[in-house]
Amino acid sequence: MILAKKYEKFRQEVKEFAQKELKEKAKEIDRTGEFPLDIIEKLAKKGYLSIPYPKEYGGAGLDYLSYALAAEEISRVCASTGLTLCAHTSLGTYPIFRFGNEEQKKKYLPKLLTGKMLGAFGLTEPNAGSDAGALETTAKKTEKGYILNGTKRFITSAEYAGTTIIAATLDKNLGTKGITTFIVEKDFAGFSIGQHEHKLGLLGSNTVELVMEDCFVPKENLLGEEYQGFSIMMETLDGGRISIGAHALGIAQGALDVAKQFLKAKPNKSQQVSKIIADVATHIYAARLMVYDAAITKDLGIRADKECAMAKLYASELGTWACGEVIRLLGMVGLTNEYPAERFYRDAKLSEIGEGTSEIMRLIIGREVLKSE
Repeated sequence: MILAKKYEKFRQEVKEFAQKELKEKAKEIDRTGEFPLDIIEKLAKKGYLSIPYPKEYGGAGLDYLSYALAAEEISRVCASTGLTLCAHTSLGTYPIFRFGNEEQKKKYLPKLLTGKMLGAFGLTEPNAGSDAGALETTAKKTEKGYILNGTKRFITSAEYAGTTIIAATLDKNLGTKGITTFIVEKDFAGFSIGQHEHKLGLLGSNTVELVMEDCFVPKENLLGEEYQGFSIMMETLDGGRISIGAHALGIAQGALDVAKQFLKAKPNKSQQVSKIIADVATHIYAARLMVYDAAITKDLGIRADKECAMAKLYASELGTWACGEVIRLLGMVGLTNEYPAERFYRDAKLSEIGEGTSEIMRLIIGREVLKSE
């Protein structure tokens, strides 16, 4: 896909950063499972943690297409770092930028956008994943604020985050209409880190449980209005699906890069090899068009539930499939750490589940298609 020169220039800049700072470290990040704070600091210094946000708050002043390009290129080399970038930008920061009042924006955005602290997003619970109406974390209103009780699970970067957007219900009987969101700081009394998740892939991405036991949140940390939480979460996830699509796209492209590297060392011009390369490359191209189109639509200020869901669905399923095809091409060596194909394969699966499963994406797409004229 041919983009305007400014986008190609930005892509090249991010690509060079990833190749220089991440490519050689990605294997070690995966092996140790350590959160790469040094890399995150370098991302912050380059302005990559603030790409689609305005300069007045410390952002880079770019757009969602630029953000998608960065997510793709970082994930192409190290999916763990790519996911950290995506979760911070789309989930931890966007709700404050979009729904926060001016006081909240001035307090939190400069720190989030300059990397002085990371942001996280707490929606998923042990008994509430795709069904947000099953959310069990409660919020009780008091004279000076709210008391939160509950547990969140599979929360990305939360152990290192300065703020986490927490969804809780003020009235369980109202289902999704009872959900309200809060900006919870890591040092709030009653807020703590629970168990660390032991995962299939993305081992350098921090994923933990959050526990709230009579956690007091001052009233000024209410995000948006009471009972507005479900719409805040859904709009946040809408944009987040662009980043997960770009993340999966980067993983698929990284796997194709491995195949090209392998064939350069061991040339094979058989018809079967050509078919694998052609199919993977063609599907990557199609996914790239969909992800970029969704990003451009968002940049136009248009709500794009269908386009974001389609991009996320197609790119995430492509990621898993493409990595499998590359391993098939490499043969037994593809199952070893001699090549990063097996790492990409493990890293890819999350994209089909996080920020809405493939099944949920199909429900959204079907709903949007049927209601359109």
